[in-house]
Amino acid sequence: MAKLKKDEFISSLKEMTILEINELVEAMKEEFGVDPSAVAVAAGPAPVEEATGPSKLDVVLTAPGANKVAVIKIIRDVTGLGLKESKAIADNGGNVKEQLATEEAEALKAKLEEAGATVELK
Repeated sequence: MAKLKKDEFISSLKEMTILEINELVEAMKEEFGVDPSAVAVAAGPAPVEEATGPSKLDVVLTAPGANKVAVIKIIRDVTGLGLKESKAIADNGGNVKEQLATEEAEALKAKLEEAGATVELK
């Protein structure tokens, strides 16, 4: 008997009805002692987060730029911190906000960069 290639096997499966495929699976269980549907379930899909990247990001200020006053105002608005604490972040750099959703982090980064700051997402 000639050996079937994978493509030939798949094309012949496409021509079968669900009942015929079920009979084929049952015959494979009897012949080989293995449930082919269990093998497919055990492999499972790959984790989504590895493919898309992290879902939570930290917005880190590395430099305030020339317009430090505008950067301090933005930091105060988004964090609720006082003037002294916001100025300290602008002067020394550091985390502006932590564990933001990707879209929020990107929006905050754009807002700070528009004011002249240098920002990283981690």
